[in-house]
Amino acid sequence: MSTVQEVSSAPVVAAVPKKAMSLGPLASLVLLALLAITPFFVKNFIIFQMTMVLIYAIAVLALNILTGASGQFSLGQSAFYALGAYTSAILIEHVGMNYALTLPFAAIVCFIAGFLFGLPALRLSGIYLALATFALAVAMPQLLKLGVFEHWTGGVQGLVVTKPDAPEIFASMGLKVSQDMWLYFFTLVVAIIIYIVSVNLLKSRSGRAMMSIRDNEIAASAMGVDVALYKTLAFGVSAGITGIAGGLGAIAVQFVAPDGYTIQLAIALFLGMVVGGVGWLPGSLAGALFIVFVPNIAEHVSKGLSGAVFGVILIFIIFLLPNGARQLAFGAQSLFSKLRGS
Repeated sequence: MSTVQEVSSAPVVAAVPKKAMSLGPLASLVLLALLAITPFFVKNFIIFQMTMVLIYAIAVLALNILTGASGQFSLGQSAFYALGAYTSAILIEHVGMNYALTLPFAAIVCFIAGFLFGLPALRLSGIYLALATFALAVAMPQLLKLGVFEHWTGGVQGLVVTKPDAPEIFASMGLKVSQDMWLYFFTLVVAIIIYIVSVNLLKSRSGRAMMSIRDNEIAASAMGVDVALYKTLAFGVSAGITGIAGGLGAIAVQFVAPDGYTIQLAIALFLGMVVGGVGWLPGSLAGALFIVFVPNIAEHVSKGLSGAVFGVILIFIIFLLPNGARQLAFGAQSLFSKLRGS
């Protein structure tokens, strides 16, 4: 085999064992318990931040399915996030639809958009695909400002979204549940459902087909895998999940505007995937924590040089953990196993 063939057949993304794509039962229960009890011990602003962590975790997970599972790089997730946010906002404010019912519509709209975008993207790979998605992310805020959509989107000024109240059943039971707390638990339930579905997807026949394309596209095609179908399907599924995250984000922030979905958001989601560990779905939560809290830490250290401090922290993390939180988790699991054995 020639050098060129060896390079072209090498996997772009390091493979993750199927058994390691999800946390163990004990670790999952501990993490779920921590997420469930946190709102009862913190202020509403922290609850709002934790809600955004869950929302970004969903978006990072979606990007992980695209990049970690099928090996396709994307810098355009902010476009699908914006599309999902505006879909939910328009349905809530202009149609009067219940906020929970808008999420499936956001997922469907974004799935169709992602699938259609994936068709011409079949001719691209690697850096060229990343550039094409980068162009999509740059163009989306400008498209949302067009006058033809202004009646629905609010144009440059954006659209205010009504924040939902907690169901009356809690009041009838004598429980005081704030809007922020209710939205947090609602988002947590949605995130858990998406996580379970995503893990089962990657363990299914379709997931194995996506990962075979990631590992070696030529070999996958020779084994009968429909490369074009599963590549576009990966784009569609990733965009659909990102659309749900966007819809939740619009409900949580109570506002949508074109300048809120710039390329900075796409880069932040990509960074979250890298910090959490490419191809490791549980790392999406760690990546989301990085996106939400590390910029605040950097600004607290130095308001004038917050960008430099953020860059130093990012370089430090990548230097120590080149495989992200996945490396830390696997190391801790290995140490725990050795301690139990001794």
